[in-house]
Amino acid sequence: MTCTTQLYTSKPTAFTHSSDIHEKIIPGLGTSHDSCADTIAGEIMDIYSRVVDFDRKELYYNPSNHPKTLFQRLDQVIALDVDDTTAKAILSSSGFNSAFDAITGFRSHYTAELEIEQANAILKSSDPWQSLKNFAYFQNYIELARTEFRGARLKAGDTVLFLGSGPLPLSLIVLCREHGLKGIGIEQEPDRVELSRRVIERLGLSDQIKIIKGNHLTLPIKEPTDLIMVAAQAEPKDVIFNHLAKATPTGTKISYRIYEKGLRRLLDTFSRYELPKNLKEYQRIRPTPPANNTSVFLSVGYA
Repeated sequence: MTCTTQLYTSKPTAFTHSSDIHEKIIPGLGTSHDSCADTIAGEIMDIYSRVVDFDRKELYYNPSNHPKTLFQRLDQVIALDVDDTTAKAILSSSGFNSAFDAITGFRSHYTAELEIEQANAILKSSDPWQSLKNFAYFQNYIELARTEFRGARLKAGDTVLFLGSGPLPLSLIVLCREHGLKGIGIEQEPDRVELSRRVIERLGLSDQIKIIKGNHLTLPIKEPTDLIMVAAQAEPKDVIFNHLAKATPTGTKISYRIYEKGLRRLLDTFSRYELPKNLKEYQRIRPTPPANNTSVFLSVGYA
């Protein structure tokens, strides 16, 4: 395999190309300095070394460590045209475990910041819907909502509950607007609850969507729901899904999103544990561009 795509750089990046370091991370790599896998591993570890302390304010004053730069670099790495088998080989080493946690934590935090920024832009805009459509990931959510509407066999008037709805509950907004559903968002951060409520009101969807302050322990709720969706950023996933398996009625439909295509699996946190036995997967739909997530559908059965 050879690298045909140049990795992102605003300036030359200081990758660590030591074969000794790569050998410790991924045994067998580092023997060829021209190896695409070796280059990718070096880039991932370089990003990791920068994001592991990304919350330190002084990092923001160094352009190469600025969150936006790191986010762009990460996006380019995961978008490389690497087949699933090779990607799995690169990322399967236990040496990457700490890098996974730091990188997914960074991406989750920065994505939330982008959503907060967009939510505030919607509130200030004279055309809030156009402002929402200008959000870089809007088309991704259109495709994801279409997938989840069909995959969960929903119909207009059904109610979807989204656990971890965040400051800009795009999944609920699109599902309710495009497919005539009702939505309930559960969010544990008070300022995100308030911000998302204001955005929903500004978009004229207060009659269709409501946001509750809470977490997975808030479930089950009194209102009947036709689908429970678990946010990709919701953690800890083992605790959340164990609770859902015990607390939700038999027959309840649950969906979640994973990254399993190529190097995007670097962002996947679902693959590290097994689902409770009474959560039965009944469908898995791979992404259709511009979406990047596979949608997985479960049904609560008997243990």
